[in-house]
Amino acid sequence: MRRGAGDAMARSLYRLTAGAFTAFAVCMQYFLLMRGESGVALASASVKFFSFFTIICNLLAAAALLAPVLAPNTRAGRFLDRPTVRTAIAGYMIMVGIIYYALLVGLSEREGWSLVFEHLLHAVTPPLFVIDWLAFADKRMLDWRIALRGLIFPLGYAALTLARGAATGWYPYPFLDVGDLGYPSVLFNIAWLAAAFIALELVLVAAGRRLSIPRA
Repeated sequence: MRRGAGDAMARSLYRLTAGAFTAFAVCMQYFLLMRGESGVALASASVKFFSFFTIICNLLAAAALLAPVLAPNTRAGRFLDRPTVRTAIAGYMIMVGIIYYALLVGLSEREGWSLVFEHLLHAVTPPLFVIDWLAFADKRMLDWRIALRGLIFPLGYAALTLARGAATGWYPYPFLDVGDLGYPSVLFNIAWLAAAFIALELVLVAAGRRLSIPRA
């Protein structure tokens, strides 16, 4: 009984710490990038800030870490504590880091603290969530269909991004920029990123189920 209580306390403490750090990193990056903006310019810059997949995923990860501890009996707390949901989010966060360091890191024009927090949101917060998944998520009943169900969110994000880009001419990522690349190339980029996500989720499911097998 003591061991169970100790494990629960360790899980709660880790999630509170990692969740608070993730939320802090997002808030600090917002503050650093919005300094000097006001009025319409602030509203426009804010919309763009929260249009980045990195920011959305980090906010989702922060919520998934904090809600089950701070509001465990709410609908959101129970939903975000589901092993399938946490596995999907782990995949999103891993993709955040991979895409940034494979495709985007050399394109950043940020400097100083803004650049520091940019790296924190791509290199530190994703591992923090994956550690939680490895250590605390119940992975015994993970289903292969998570790979397809988890794809709904990034595909929805891509669709909304393309629709907004068609209306405004602004795209958050160069590999989604229809103005520069055209629709065939952008759709190809989305397709291979979707395939990479599916493969990653299948690896997570296989690893999770393997880690859950009792040792002799």
